[in-house]
Amino acid sequence: MKILIATEKPFAAAAIDGMRSIVESAGCELALLEKYTDKAQLCAAVADADGLIVRSDKVTAEVVAHAPKLKVVVRAGAGYDNIDLAACSAQNIVAMNTPGQNSNAVAELALGLMIYMARNNFNPGTGAELKGKTLGIQAYGNVGRLVARLAQGFGMNVLAFDPFVPAEKMVAEGVTPVDALAELYKRSDYVSLHIPANDQTRKSVNYSLMSLMPKGACLVNTARKEVIDEADLATVLAERPDFKYVADVAPDSFADLREQFGTRVFATPKKMGAETAEANVNAGLAAAHQAVGYLNDGVDRFRVN
Repeated sequence: MKILIATEKPFAAAAIDGMRSIVESAGCELALLEKYTDKAQLCAAVADADGLIVRSDKVTAEVVAHAPKLKVVVRAGAGYDNIDLAACSAQNIVAMNTPGQNSNAVAELALGLMIYMARNNFNPGTGAELKGKTLGIQAYGNVGRLVARLAQGFGMNVLAFDPFVPAEKMVAEGVTPVDALAELYKRSDYVSLHIPANDQTRKSVNYSLMSLMPKGACLVNTARKEVIDEADLATVLAERPDFKYVADVAPDSFADLREQFGTRVFATPKKMGAETAEANVNAGLAAAHQAVGYLNDGVDRFRVN
């Protein structure tokens, strides 16, 4: 069986070496499509593939239609909104992600962004410390838990909202659970977002929530840009000269926001959450193990469709 690794932005060489070893040791063939520039190249390459591994590459219904042999798609990373799950399900293709492999990299970035904003983008002038501030974590999953642990190391008070995680688990880890999302925003100097982008969350971070945050507050988004209501964000920034927004993926309106609000708004030039050597290798190896695990043994532990 053939597994295709298709990445516009390639894995590190060390990751590819490890993935090749995993795939070939399992009796499968490995094919590479790197730095491709047109979807037609992906459609052609996937035509005879049994398995597909991608990073942020879009696996659309068109791609799926060109892959009659495809049985499994693995997204090397936690988010999987780049995969058309309905199209995969319609063709009996299993879609998976690799949860946890990029989590530490994203968590460290979230704290780094907080420091960057607290210190005025490292421009001259008096900044602030994280110690003693309250951090609210929206979604207490793999990344959220690590952010909490790092924040505690900085001496921050940590709250979390996640209706799917038992309060007892948070308390055991030194985190204060809150029952309502509005309460999280109202009590937090920083709110760190770790929610997926789906029908329930798109534009869910809106005026009614952001406006609750205390004076000098900062909203930190290392999740997806789609979860923010950008019009409401602009309104809050206009109404509150003390409010800040920092993101790992630029809003669609970033240029306008930056022009209007200066250094109170910052976004990394490209999504940096998983951009560490360690995360690159971890996610790649996990994806390879999962692809061969499904093709050879039917293991679908991290199935998302």
